[in-house]
Amino acid sequence: MEVGIDKLGFYTPQYYMDMADLAEARHEAPGKFLKGLGQSKMAVAPITQDPVTLACNAANNILTDEDRAAIDYVIVGSESGVDQSKAMAVYVHDLLTINPFARAIEIKEACYGATAGLQAAVDHVTRHPERKALVIAADIARYGLASSGEATQGAGSVAMLITANPRIATVNDDSVYFSGDIMDFWRPNYSDTAKVVGKYSTEKYLEFLDQVWSKYKERTELTLDDFEAICFHLPYTKMGLKGLRQLLPEVSETKANELLEHFENSREYNRQVGNIYTGSLYLSLLSLLEQDETLTSGERIGMFSYGSGAVGEFFSLTLQANYKEALLPEIHQKLLTNRQSLSLSAYEEMFQETLPTDGSSQYLSEEPNVVYQVGGIEEHKRLYQKNN
Repeated sequence: MEVGIDKLGFYTPQYYMDMADLAEARHEAPGKFLKGLGQSKMAVAPITQDPVTLACNAANNILTDEDRAAIDYVIVGSESGVDQSKAMAVYVHDLLTINPFARAIEIKEACYGATAGLQAAVDHVTRHPERKALVIAADIARYGLASSGEATQGAGSVAMLITANPRIATVNDDSVYFSGDIMDFWRPNYSDTAKVVGKYSTEKYLEFLDQVWSKYKERTELTLDDFEAICFHLPYTKMGLKGLRQLLPEVSETKANELLEHFENSREYNRQVGNIYTGSLYLSLLSLLEQDETLTSGERIGMFSYGSGAVGEFFSLTLQANYKEALLPEIHQKLLTNRQSLSLSAYEEMFQETLPTDGSSQYLSEEPNVVYQVGGIEEHKRLYQKNN
């Protein structure tokens, strides 16, 4: 029996900062961000959007009433949790009106959390083929205004419906994972912005890729020639290119060029959104599937997941027949196209706007063209609403 991804949904806020404008404001050459990082736009979340609402908005377009009745496992992978105790998945489960006889949990391990969620969901559906699981990666990447990591911020969410006999891709039982206690990136409980040692984190990313890829080849006896494309965790898109280039000496020049062409398609959406932590790998997958016209059913796609701290995993997907019929490229392209560009002052004001933390109340206006949003806060309780 095959189990895997049956539907894919994506959401990002309505606002973005142009990276050339940000570079100019920070007295940097535009090429440093556009080519050096491989980023063109950076999604910016208003106060009315948090990881819970991003998750709901990503899932909203892919779920039918039948799906909601069959889902009995909701998993949100995130490192931007809104509560130290209550899982975001509980809010998401309620807002999406999913079958009440369901598990709802949140998984945290930096940018790796959604991959752990995906694998748990696959195991669950393998045991219960008549059921479905919803896995959502939802994050807002924050490093601080004018910080060294500012240009690698972003916001967004990717939702995956996991079923038996999936329409998009089978998740193959070939995972290799590797863990190590390192401090390349972290966010203490008392901080709303992350800490990162950039060069060290890049080194560890590539080191973990080498570890899991070497063991993967040993266990499966597969080589890079067996893959049509490789998707990477993309905190910024140049990072994935570095990872791919590390593997390319194993194949011919012709094969290397094919993999590079696929990679360009796999980073198109990420270029326009920025870093969405747990969702970055899966946004790259979505970009590949919706932008690439040469992929065919039965082809194997490699997936490298990395979460600082750190856990790395390499696994593969197999594309299903007619997989493009299950995708929503028009909706996702419209979402990206219709966003509003922010001036530097508007971006900085939006970035610094936060809900009160002293127990006082604040109520937010309805945001146009948004289904799920934060409605406010009272007595330390976040209020969520679904708009008409």
